[in-house]
Amino acid sequence: MSGKQTSRRGFLKSGGAVAGLVAAPPALGLGGAAAAAQGPEVFDNNDLESVLYGRRSRFVTTTREVEGRSHYQTPRVRPNPQRPSARTPLADLVGTITPTPLHFTTQHYYGIPDINPAEHSLMIEGLVDRPLVFTLDELRRFPFVSRAYFLECIGNRPNPRATTVTGTHGRMGCSEWTGVPLSVLLDEVGVQAGASWIIAEGADGGRHTKSVPLAKALDDVLVAYGQNGEPVRPDHGFPLRLVVPGFEGIYNVKWLKRIKLVDKPYLSFQEHSRFLTPDPKTQRDSYDFGPNSVITRPSGEQQLQTSGMHVISGLAWSGGGRVSRVEVSTDGGATYREAELAGPVLPKAHTRFFLPWRWDGGEAVLQSRCLDERGQLQPTEAEYARYWNLTRGQLYGTIQSQLGYCNWIQPWKVAADGKVTNGLEPTDVVVDVHA
Repeated sequence: MSGKQTSRRGFLKSGGAVAGLVAAPPALGLGGAAAAAQGPEVFDNNDLESVLYGRRSRFVTTTREVEGRSHYQTPRVRPNPQRPSARTPLADLVGTITPTPLHFTTQHYYGIPDINPAEHSLMIEGLVDRPLVFTLDELRRFPFVSRAYFLECIGNRPNPRATTVTGTHGRMGCSEWTGVPLSVLLDEVGVQAGASWIIAEGADGGRHTKSVPLAKALDDVLVAYGQNGEPVRPDHGFPLRLVVPGFEGIYNVKWLKRIKLVDKPYLSFQEHSRFLTPDPKTQRDSYDFGPNSVITRPSGEQQLQTSGMHVISGLAWSGGGRVSRVEVSTDGGATYREAELAGPVLPKAHTRFFLPWRWDGGEAVLQSRCLDERGQLQPTEAEYARYWNLTRGQLYGTIQSQLGYCNWIQPWKVAADGKVTNGLEPTDVVVDVHA
């Protein structure tokens, strides 16, 4: 990549419109009638609350986007209490780490438990030599690691009806997780020869459980108590959650209270009713997410104000390891150029990419594709449908979890007036388990 580094000086010189923005920030200060329209100051940046727990600027108002049938305005389909799902506002983020308050959360049919960490513990039992129960204080006495990993719901997929990148890919986020490698705890209890799987169970009202291969558990799975430098928050599993890098988000069991070592997978409700089908392509050996990427800027509902130099930016990731390369097309996939990778490229984490682009003011179709370290290349929509032997209508008429990982390319269409819209062709039906 060193030979392709972009010259910042040359980039700014090449686009007068961009260079002109250097003088723009002072003009953003509001005064007179415009300031009055904003109303009185809402926050005091010098008050005690700001000192004790820092706040963002009052001019930054980005929030998660509530979604799905769990929304309070729609009929409740499970027992109370209930919590809405919320998507990550990808288009408004920078870098690769998702702020915890903006990290997506999936719907919790039985609500979020209020757990006193002093009373919580983790039991490890089953096919082990020494069944043990660990308190939170005891877990903190073990060696720990901090690792950046993405989490993504199997419900993520490109959607011809979505208007924004939050609507197509907002069911994911990337955090720095801190905790004890599960391998350390399994070494403490002693794994017996007959064990080949673990069953992880949460403390929520539904006692959510998932089966994970022992080989994966011994590889890179974490028992996490920290997220982005602070304790894991309640909607992310406080005080403990399992982090299973590269696997479907639902395997990252929240409010973790028990791990049982067993000789085979014991299918839970989620696995039996939604995640296994007669097609061998969706069987138990297909957990790892393949290579994926999406352009976040410019993307749906954004507006290019002028022609000239712009920067196309987005995120790439893979459950198979590191991102090797990201390519960007501005002509709907006819040709591609290699993008720059910004910052560290970490395994099973978001990687930020960018590509300088001179927009001539005409129509353009922007899209990206990711190649991971396994040599896997992100497919097009047509390639994905052909793999499953489906028509395009059948592709979008099938629930995501019955297809596997829906990682085909998401294009964005730039009109001559600069308006950016979804570049996928319309379709009659789009089935979404979270809709």
